[in-house]
Amino acid sequence: MTSEIKSRIDTVIENLKRNKMDAYYCSTKEEACKLVKTLINKGDTISSGGSVTLKQTGVYDIITSSDYNYLDRTREGITREEIEEVYRKTFCADAFFTSTNAVTENGELYNVDGNSNRVAAILYGPKSVVVVCGYNKIVKNIDEAIKRVKTQAAPPNTVRLNIDTYCAKTGKCVSLDDENADMCAGCHSDGRICCNYVVSAQQRHVGRIKVIIIGEEYGY
Repeated sequence: MTSEIKSRIDTVIENLKRNKMDAYYCSTKEEACKLVKTLINKGDTISSGGSVTLKQTGVYDIITSSDYNYLDRTREGITREEIEEVYRKTFCADAFFTSTNAVTENGELYNVDGNSNRVAAILYGPKSVVVVCGYNKIVKNIDEAIKRVKTQAAPPNTVRLNIDTYCAKTGKCVSLDDENADMCAGCHSDGRICCNYVVSAQQRHVGRIKVIIIGEEYGY
């Protein structure tokens, strides 16, 4: 890791703390997994958003172990009604785990969702929200965060989810072809995953959101 990247991480952590979020730096995913275990208690009810980062880092394996009561919306044979019940139970969870689409140098989290159960839980409900992200998610500001979603986050996620959208085919949002398009501009496909846009800035509930930045690249 270069000194410039480490300096950016230090700035982000300082500003996350200024925004009343707990913030941590871990040089490796192994360190991050050790930290995660200190942020939850055995027997806790835990839920999570769909996240490549959680699986790549091994955090998903921790929270889905028998030590915790994991609310699993992806188990085999689950019905749509049962999935909806998991979404509702998530609001009463002890902890919610997710990554973030971007984190700015100003200490803001930027997230865009389709179904929006993920951003809903970040905003309200679970007692604790643990955000795990690689340093590749760091951007200068919200404008860069918006562009990151339209070019680096949404396109590979639509491919991963096998959703037929413009960005799945071209690798970028259709709105980028229009210099006057705003943050919310995009395709009008039925499978669009960019429906709700959330910026988490200074928090009222101190330390509810905990951000772990890893000195490695993970996720989209």
